[in-house]
Amino acid sequence: MSKKYIFFVQGEGRGHMTQAISLYEMLKEQGHEIPAVVIGTSGRREIPSFIHEKIDTRLVQLPSPNFITDAKNKSINIGKTVWHNIKEYKTYKYSLQQIDELIKEHQPDVVINFFDLLVGLYYRFYKPQTKMICIAHQYIYLHSDFEFPNGRFMDKLMIKYYTKLTSRGSSKNLALSFYNIHTKNNDVVFVPPLIRKELFELESEQQDYFLVYLVNNGYYEDLIAWHKNHPEVEVHCFTDQPAKLNQLYAYKSDKLFLHALNDKLFLEKMSKAKGLASTAGFESVCEAMYLGKPVLMVPVEGHYEQFCNSRDAHKAGAGIFSDKFDLSQLMKISSKFNSHNRFYKDWVLNAKNRIYNEIINT
Repeated sequence: MSKKYIFFVQGEGRGHMTQAISLYEMLKEQGHEIPAVVIGTSGRREIPSFIHEKIDTRLVQLPSPNFITDAKNKSINIGKTVWHNIKEYKTYKYSLQQIDELIKEHQPDVVINFFDLLVGLYYRFYKPQTKMICIAHQYIYLHSDFEFPNGRFMDKLMIKYYTKLTSRGSSKNLALSFYNIHTKNNDVVFVPPLIRKELFELESEQQDYFLVYLVNNGYYEDLIAWHKNHPEVEVHCFTDQPAKLNQLYAYKSDKLFLHALNDKLFLEKMSKAKGLASTAGFESVCEAMYLGKPVLMVPVEGHYEQFCNSRDAHKAGAGIFSDKFDLSQLMKISSKFNSHNRFYKDWVLNAKNRIYNEIINT
């Protein structure tokens, strides 16, 4: 029997959005209805064009709490983040009212939340009867057997608290993961990554260039600094507002290419790259692992979630982590990297059935 779903998606980075696309296509193929997809925005980033291309339903953008970075768009500024979100209280209150109107208008059977805080707040204050499923890598933090990196105790408490806030009132939390944990936990179900179907159509090969994905484009100056010392190395970098970066930096090279976020081109470039350097976002690391590409993971400063991702992915065999975009490290491991992770590929290929069954049985 077909059901009606509404998606709520955190708009920070591209990971939650591409996961939403994958699930959107999966549910539509099975005859289910998704009358609206809501993206929580901060005004700091543009919604990539591929969202409009892939989601052919009502697309709603609502202001949602998010991180504030420093002036160079590199590190997370916790103090400014807290103060900004407090000042925007009335804006977020209006967003909650719009969510309530959407729910009442469409009357979905299930709400699916891709880690957007607004929805957790909505269930906290409005207490709707509609079931909610939360799906994101971050829900792994709520499982008692997940191994956090040593130290940074307060960061650990904060990310767990924030994650719980996003899932208030949830019927089920699906934790997208590099691996499975079999220990039973009623609050969390481990599932494979939601990778886009286009990835499975690609053949992995190795051409003579490296790929870079920057969630925070302030790191582009670090990439330029490295490339000035290695001008012979071809690098393709994807980030938002590339035209602005080209105006901001005078550095020009026929070996350093700057691209706007484009899901199809990004995957094509990844399938042929010698390796990927990224700010440790879950989705891009998963894609690189499936294609057998080594990853240099550089967490955004002050972004504890990415800090955890980089360590967890390293244990899963994705590559190495660092505190700077030194592609020399990636060059060293690319020649001897073991690209045949059969266990991980089998885990990923099981995603569609596993996730679909978890959702329709809620």
